[in-house]
Amino acid sequence: MNTADMTAKIAAGQGFIAALDQSGGSTPKALKGYGIDEGAWSSDEEMFGLIHDMRSRIIRSKAFTGDRVIGAILFERTMDGSVNGKPTPAALIEKGVVPFIKIDKGLEDEANGVQMMKSMPELDALLERSKALGVFGTKERSVINSANREGIAAIVKQQFEVGQQVLSHGMMPMIEPEINIKSETRAECDAILLEETLKQLDALGADQQVMLKLSLPVEAGKFDPLVNHPKVLRVVALSGGYKRPEACIELAKNRGIIASFSRALLEDLRHQMSDDEFDASLDEAIEAIYKASIA
Repeated sequence: MNTADMTAKIAAGQGFIAALDQSGGSTPKALKGYGIDEGAWSSDEEMFGLIHDMRSRIIRSKAFTGDRVIGAILFERTMDGSVNGKPTPAALIEKGVVPFIKIDKGLEDEANGVQMMKSMPELDALLERSKALGVFGTKERSVINSANREGIAAIVKQQFEVGQQVLSHGMMPMIEPEINIKSETRAECDAILLEETLKQLDALGADQQVMLKLSLPVEAGKFDPLVNHPKVLRVVALSGGYKRPEACIELAKNRGIIASFSRALLEDLRHQMSDDEFDASLDEAIEAIYKASIA
């Protein structure tokens, strides 16, 4: 797939985007869920080796193909690794899956009800390296905890500024201002986020588009104006802490939004499974998320 092929697949492909991008802070929890406790490694290198083995097993699985999984978001170390002797992005492309890279370096402490992205001084170098490996786009996450308009406006502004940096490298930014689904002002957060995002979208250049990765809204259809906006290539949703059945139900209520699930995709996979058991479990998860995405 070339860039035009990838753009077309992400814009109109039937399926969802797998989030395989757990980073340093969330890796122990991801491994524990996979059946590997913290005592199984003695260094960060061993820990990252174990999580890469898990991701490689997922990508190699016969259940994981571009027929239902149209894209996959990678952690930087996963991108730099290999699957079946090939660079991970190339292995994905060979299976018809469009590769993305997680670029944010974690979150600042909360202020004005939000957590902004930390500074990324080495972003240009990472983007150049990612592009050279065939990566199509990026994903960058920040978090909204309460309905503070000043904070939400700042977080959306930062997201689109980083998005412009990504666009300048010929890559597609997946902007992710996540709303905490446990927020007591979640519906108000949805409304403010919609308004602020529309402002930023309307300010984009004539030939520019972005993707949006959002928490599923309290009111089904709330983000329809974003789904319909000409500056948005695709809107995807994170599971945000929902278990897979609930995440799929909420997703299916929202027209035009597809999944980009992490925990909800991986929650039933275990290190101890045989390959046949692993493939069957992954296939069941992929099918459920696929059906909710195309509903």
